[in-house]
Amino acid sequence: MKMMLAENIRAFRKERSLTQEQLSEALGVTAGAVYKWEAKLSIPELELIIQMADFFDTSVDVLLGYEVKDNRLEATVKRLQEYRRSKDWDGLAEAEKALMKYPHSFRIVNESAALYRAFGFESGDRALFHRALELLEQSRLLLSQNEDPQISEQTIYGRIAQTYLGLGETDKAIELWKAHNADGLYNPQIGHILAQSDQIEEAVPFLSEALTKLLSDLVNTIVGYMNVYMKRGDQASTQAILSWSVGLLQGLREGNKPNYFDRVSAVFLAALAGSQFLSGQKVEARNTLIKAKELAAFFDAAPSYDESDVRFVTHIEGASAHDDMGATAMDGVELAVSQFENEEFTALWSAVNEE
Repeated sequence: MKMMLAENIRAFRKERSLTQEQLSEALGVTAGAVYKWEAKLSIPELELIIQMADFFDTSVDVLLGYEVKDNRLEATVKRLQEYRRSKDWDGLAEAEKALMKYPHSFRIVNESAALYRAFGFESGDRALFHRALELLEQSRLLLSQNEDPQISEQTIYGRIAQTYLGLGETDKAIELWKAHNADGLYNPQIGHILAQSDQIEEAVPFLSEALTKLLSDLVNTIVGYMNVYMKRGDQASTQAILSWSVGLLQGLREGNKPNYFDRVSAVFLAALAGSQFLSGQKVEARNTLIKAKELAAFFDAAPSYDESDVRFVTHIEGASAHDDMGATAMDGVELAVSQFENEEFTALWSAVNEE
């Protein structure tokens, strides 16, 4: 709660061109009392506040300068989030007040835990980490109230593990991550911490699976962006993201041995050629189609769908790559070309393919 009483007494007095002595005479107090009010050394009694409000032709709440804070649950949650975003440590006191008012609210408990974790990592204060652990456990018990699809018991345990890591309790953090690692969600964290702890051989499988999933997600994300940019007619952005992705994926080749991402790159090159063609860059489009054809032929000569053929990835039991781009890489290129539904571009591809 913040009041502006001292500032407002001074402002109203000066607005009426009154000295402290003149105001004190009007209110029947000493000039020293008015000085102390304005200097925040003392607060006038309620009766005098009412008398001053009447004297200044204003209301008591305006004179006090007090704004009623919106303490409804939704507003409180947003306020806690803003404290965390702005790194305002006053948020910790606000969180405790909110917890007293809404002790059984998942959202309040969850946001309060996030505040304590954030400031714990920022300061290294163990007490903050311990309070965060209490609140995280409490939020897990209140999980039935949760409506956020990105929060689950699995993610809460992940945050608990990260908090233990902040406390230096590495073994406990790894144990929790491993116990709640559905779909490899915590492979990056487990691999990172194991490698950092010199448990290199144990770390490698986790890192390999993490990298494989990351690459799969990356390809899907690139395709998504490509579709967005194409539908906007933004050919420059389409070409930029496809050129970047092909360069990145080509770095995953081990020597001169083909891997699944050569097949993906061939399709991306075909899409890049289509975008170049639509932009009037017909020479560049032709050259890019030649690259797509050569890369597709390179892959189809010795196709590999084994993820362990990808650079940096070790053998993953039962892993293989699949897509809906056709039986061969060349089929994928053909499909990418056909999706532009442009006869002139299709004719260009036919000419390149027959060379």
